[in-house]
Amino acid sequence: MAGHGTEEHPHGADRLCEAGDRVYSRAVRRGRVPRTDAGPVPCLLDLALLHPDPDDMDWLVPTSPQEVMTRLLRGVYDEVSASQRRVGSAVAAVERYAGLGRQPQALTASGEGSAIRVLDGLARIQAAMDEATEACTTEVLTVQPGGIRREAELTEGLHRALALRGRGVRMRDLYTHVARHGQGLLNYLELMGDTVEARTLDEVIDRLILFDRTVAFIPANADRTMALELRSPALVEYLVTVFERLWRLAIPLTAPLPDTGIEGISHREQSIAALLAEGHQDAVIAERLGISVRTCRAHIARLSETLGAASRTQLGVRIAQAGLDGLRRPAPASALTGGDREAPGPR
Repeated sequence: MAGHGTEEHPHGADRLCEAGDRVYSRAVRRGRVPRTDAGPVPCLLDLALLHPDPDDMDWLVPTSPQEVMTRLLRGVYDEVSASQRRVGSAVAAVERYAGLGRQPQALTASGEGSAIRVLDGLARIQAAMDEATEACTTEVLTVQPGGIRREAELTEGLHRALALRGRGVRMRDLYTHVARHGQGLLNYLELMGDTVEARTLDEVIDRLILFDRTVAFIPANADRTMALELRSPALVEYLVTVFERLWRLAIPLTAPLPDTGIEGISHREQSIAALLAEGHQDAVIAERLGISVRTCRAHIARLSETLGAASRTQLGVRIAQAGLDGLRRPAPASALTGGDREAPGPR
């Protein structure tokens, strides 16, 4: 609206004007407010404290106080000269708004503000995972990318896995084929017994943990110091579908990997050949298969020797001639039997 630009609201989300405070507080209490309410306070839209309701553009829904707090603190720490003063005011403001949001469920029946939650820092991630573990009663599905699992990774999630096993929760885990060679993982599986199943693939998606098909956790940055907690039914159902399709393609951990049918070429080298044929660089191939770049290049060297290729260009031609430019699909998972010994979900 004319006459109500942001120049009349020289403040941040940690010190709202009185009008903005009233409208945002009302939005947190009720779950949404009419778009007309924000006309006199454009600062709420400029600061992303309110945003359009995708189901009805005539209404605005609030950004959750927790998300506001995460955003505020990140900005506060960037402004070192004023950090002490602004952190205090930001925390005080967010705690007040968070308190307003703790109303009976009837006030927020649609669940705005809780469908996607940003977990910033390992402590918050661990706390959220512990909470989901305690609430889980039926099933945990996980995807664990990378190669051989480090002992620290296995130990970190042990308390959650044992708690789930104690309540009879079933667990299914997906790993890359490389994980089969980790003695720590094998020991872990022995400890967990038959309450879990594990299967492996040449490559899997990034880390995913699903509890009771109602809440999912995925990484939110490359070093996994931030995560997203997803409770949107549509998003969770989509991730469950992705998991189930990968599961059907995967091979039980106790079953051998299929033979390539080509003498001198292992299953891993067949996977590398297919990725080389797609034009991927060594580092990308190594990351997708969960191996080191050095190991990847050693396999490529053996491929070249076995196929009689003197250069990368010639190797590409020989890969195509040998039919290694497309992976043979494993037998359907339903046709593979055997008591799968598997690793626990949350790690």
